[in-house]
Amino acid sequence: MIHSEDGLGDGLGVSADGPAGRPTEPIVAEVLPTDNTAAFARAVTRATEWLRSGELVALPTETVYGLAANALDARAVAKIFAVKGRPANNPLIVHVASLEMAQACANEWPRVAEQLAAAFWPGPLTLVLARAPEIPDIVTAAGPTVALRWPSHPFIQAVIRACGFPLAAPSANLSGQLSPTNAEHVRKSLGHSVRLIVDGGQSQVGIESTVLDLTEARPRVLRPGMIHEASLRAALGESGGAATETSAASVGSLRSPGMLPKHYSPRAKLFIWPWRDEVELSGKAAAAHLTPARAHIIAHTHIPMGGQFGRVSVIPHDPEAYARALYAELHLCDEAGAESIIVEAPPETPEWAAISDRLTRASASDSLT
Repeated sequence: MIHSEDGLGDGLGVSADGPAGRPTEPIVAEVLPTDNTAAFARAVTRATEWLRSGELVALPTETVYGLAANALDARAVAKIFAVKGRPANNPLIVHVASLEMAQACANEWPRVAEQLAAAFWPGPLTLVLARAPEIPDIVTAAGPTVALRWPSHPFIQAVIRACGFPLAAPSANLSGQLSPTNAEHVRKSLGHSVRLIVDGGQSQVGIESTVLDLTEARPRVLRPGMIHEASLRAALGESGGAATETSAASVGSLRSPGMLPKHYSPRAKLFIWPWRDEVELSGKAAAAHLTPARAHIIAHTHIPMGGQFGRVSVIPHDPEAYARALYAELHLCDEAGAESIIVEAPPETPEWAAISDRLTRASASDSLT
């Protein structure tokens, strides 16, 4: 059974005292390792203390690092929106650690949810279902559905089990910016806004989960991820493809995170270009009035070697390896002071759809937000 706390109240800031009555100002995040059994257990205990007290904790998942709060406590969830600067119409994913917990968060549990959970949970698949009354409005952007995921990372699983309640956990970064795939990314972005950052190593998937809406007659992909439509169809025994929705209206509540036109963005302006050789790449950079020395390149097939660009990095021409490395490479470009980032266009195949989605949103102009 799950229990909720009612009301939003005025709890947008941090509470006056932590779990042991410690004063909370100024905030300097504690970073805890999990690289041995004792450290793992200590980090679970500390994270559970803070979460039970209504505070935020940055936790590792297999996709990206999440900024977690008790999903049943509206006051705690409000702190996520305040810290991230997240639009109120952008719902959160609720993370669970068992089928029973997921079913308690949903108003109904259709057969299709049972099939998909059996095939892909724990893992990087989020299911959108009719919400249970216990889920606060702030979690769902006041909409009728809730997004649910059972992550596979052992640490967040252990914390959810220890807490006994599900966790709302969007990416642990300022809204619209690059998602973090290691603890240092979180520290640089939110180190003065959260009590605890748990270091669970590098995220092994590297981009956000596939989101599948099950509230319509035909399942609909709201956000592509590394679980592809072909795999979803196979799990459901379907020969036809699921519809895909990858854009969002500029107003109104969304059914899933990750649908805003501009999202996952580095500080530098990002361009997605194909090129056959370095001459063509240089010509495109000149036409766009880019300064080559301040332009950083991320390539997978056609690698420039002339040394005219500020930094050249190569990610393997494999979608899973590429997804694992993408955000970390974009973080490195920003840290190196890039004015622009030129990414070699990924292949136009289903296996690369999620990567193309993230790059397209990262390159969108600010006027689209």
